[in-house]
Amino acid sequence: MEYVQERVTTLHDFADPVPDAPVDRAAVVVPATEREYASLAAERTFATLERVDPARVVVALRADEGRVGAIRDWLSAYDFDCEVLWCDGPGVEALLADAGLDGTRGKGRDVWLALGVAAASEEYVVVHDADAKGYSERHVRRLLFPLERGYDFSKGYYARVENDRLYGRLFRLFYAPLVRALADRHDAPIVDYLGAFRYALSGEFAASGSLARRLRVPRGWGLEVGTLGDAFREAGFAGTAQVDLGVHEHDHRAVSGPSGLGDMSEQVGAALLHALADGGVRPAFDGLREAYREAAAALVEQYAADATFNGLDYDPGDEREQVSAYARAIRPPGTDDRLPAWDDAPIAPAAVREAAREDLEGIE
Repeated sequence: MEYVQERVTTLHDFADPVPDAPVDRAAVVVPATEREYASLAAERTFATLERVDPARVVVALRADEGRVGAIRDWLSAYDFDCEVLWCDGPGVEALLADAGLDGTRGKGRDVWLALGVAAASEEYVVVHDADAKGYSERHVRRLLFPLERGYDFSKGYYARVENDRLYGRLFRLFYAPLVRALADRHDAPIVDYLGAFRYALSGEFAASGSLARRLRVPRGWGLEVGTLGDAFREAGFAGTAQVDLGVHEHDHRAVSGPSGLGDMSEQVGAALLHALADGGVRPAFDGLREAYREAAAALVEQYAADATFNGLDYDPGDEREQVSAYARAIRPPGTDDRLPAWDDAPIAPAAVREAAREDLEGIE
């Protein structure tokens, strides 16, 4: 157990706390796809939210039309105020197209839609995934706790240890060494901020409604990093906290293939570089891959020692192969695909809510 503070306020799990928190003034946003439908992890998540009893749960659903009715009926059985936002619905997609906001679909776009709806009426918003096998009612309360103490943004962190192995590979082997390499080259507050988070790629965060309405969200897997970039701009070090959520077990992805960690690294890398540019840092790419590889090699040795110390299985060769795959993502980013802050958006959350409601009514 340790009690080290980072540049952002760090709240530790010393005594399994369940703090007082304003759950009755908070909406919980849960992005979900049809693969979560009736899964054990999702069942546990939504059953736990019944005990948390927030003001509202907004499920940002991405699913084919043929599955939506069954998923809607499944969610309606839970005892909380649940709003299902079918992000692929024809009315929602037409609304986005008319506003010039159509484009790539992904987790970020789904969360952005739900953030607008949730922050339009609730004081606080919590976002978390539906696939954490160890989800606890403590999580929402812990994430919300800092917000009543003057913080505007709260990020969850946790250990990714499962089946006697270290996970969290995209964070450990791509994000962390890349930020270390950047920190060696750039003395800038935004780099320090992005390096202060113990698990920057966690899907769990909370924000005041006003901050949530000012987030510009990448459409895909850059969601978490893009959120941190705007949190730096809007809340800074003084307005940010990170909260210990214990140990999490999530679904795991392959490195290669569609939606694998290799593809995700490209989107995470692009979001990171856009966030740096917003903070006044435009890194030179000459030698950056080599600097990343050196930082990653040092981390692989550190992880190997940590895993051996704890009796965990660890394959340094496999980790180095992943580093080589991720290194290809270190390049100038393409077009910035972030969706606008809701405070500046050409559509209103109420219009999204109405379009989603009509889409669901059209489902048998």
